Amino acid sequence: MKTTRFSIEKKQLCADCALALRRFIGGMDGVESVDEEQGKIAVKYDETAVDEEKLFEIAKDSIEKLGYKIAESDEQAAP
Repeated sequence: MKTTRFSIEKKQLCADCALALRRFIGGMDGVESVDEEQGKIAVKYDETAVDEEKLFEIAKDSIEKLGYKIAESDEQAAP
């Protein structure tokens, strides 16, 4: 298992947005958990079942649909 963290610019998600992200990202095959940790989204997944680049794109898209943005430093470090 591997954990990837995405920093959120607004630092804190509302409870409904955190739940929506768990549904969007957590529904992917190979994703074990999606948690919010101090302004970051932590995604724990099986790296043999999930392509890291695809995970980043889906997470970014899901976060942006909720009105948040991934911090620029995380975007530059994307695979």
